[in-house]
Amino acid sequence: MNCINFTVPMNPCKCGYYPDMQRCRCSQSAIERYLGRISRPLIDRIDICVEASAIAFQALNGAAKEECSADIRNRVVQAHEIQRERYREEAFCYNSQIPAARIREYCGLSKEQESRMEQLYAGLGLTARTYHKILKVARTLADMDGEAKIGDRHLNEAVCYRSLDKKFWERP
Repeated sequence: MNCINFTVPMNPCKCGYYPDMQRCRCSQSAIERYLGRISRPLIDRIDICVEASAIAFQALNGAAKEECSADIRNRVVQAHEIQRERYREEAFCYNSQIPAARIREYCGLSKEQESRMEQLYAGLGLTARTYHKILKVARTLADMDGEAKIGDRHLNEAVCYRSLDKKFWERP
């Protein structure tokens, strides 16, 4: 089975500098109009939707110890191996491909986590598709950590990856 992952880079405004308001020359209404051309159903089909802000020059040369790309790649490869093994008897090979009918089986939550997700579902106005995406991403984050069960931190992080939905596509 061929598995395809893709990234959809996009500018957040016509000039491309938002949220850097020192450089962005677009009005708030222009930014909203620009982003409004992208439909909510399309956004629902994207697993992770995050905003990447500009990095200051000082941060590039900082002394902070960051995880190197090779280490991250190794964790991704390991997570892929975990998923391929988990789904070896299935018609799919990665968490992103879990059919909706099988979500509970592979992305099981504790009673407390289910209760929290029920509150988030209502509070954030999630769609069924977005809810399933959050669970699949949480399952992947747990795999990246080498954990058999989805933890609270995995759910929290997965929910954060949907933050742009609220910021740009769910305005009153």
